[in-house]
Amino acid sequence: MEEPQRRIRALHTPSTITVYQAYSAEIGVPAARQGRFPAAWKRDRMTWVKPSFLWMMYRCGWGTKPGQETVLAVEITREGFEWALRNACLSSYVRGLDPDRGTWQRRLKQAPARVQWDPERDLHLQPLPYRSLQLGLSGEAVRRYADEWTVSINDVTPLAREIHALVGSGDLDSATRLLPHERPYPAGDELMDRPIS
Repeated sequence: MEEPQRRIRALHTPSTITVYQAYSAEIGVPAARQGRFPAAWKRDRMTWVKPSFLWMMYRCGWGTKPGQETVLAVEITREGFEWALRNACLSSYVRGLDPDRGTWQRRLKQAPARVQWDPERDLHLQPLPYRSLQLGLSGEAVRRYADEWTVSINDVTPLAREIHALVGSGDLDSATRLLPHERPYPAGDELMDRPIS
């Protein structure tokens, strides 16, 4: 079956969805230990979450990039995730979605969430011909993410390193078996007509 150009692929349950972020050990380790973001985590800046594990691996270099050595799997409520989607604006202007660029820029400044579509990645972190979601959270969305939506935070750095080692040794079958089981997320048009159409 051919993949659609844009799709949210994620590890999800009936009530939660898992997104990924990578931080320095100073933030990532206490976040995983306490199951919540520590005081050092900045609530006044935009934070980007990625439902795609492999896109996160591309972004953080399998947890080797400076300041991104601790990879977190953050399980959040679907209710919160869907609130962010409903209140999101595309991170770049698309002719026809808004009346003009100025209208889009005003929406972007006011929106508590941003949707960005980036090429999904394979095990070698090479781009695939279809795209996966990045969701940027700011203002009210960041506070809700940290204080209301987060169900659990787990350090998946050892998993990232194990998969990376298997890829490096050429054992792609074993690496694939260890990947989180990401499935299409059931986000209907009523959720995503503005950010995705």
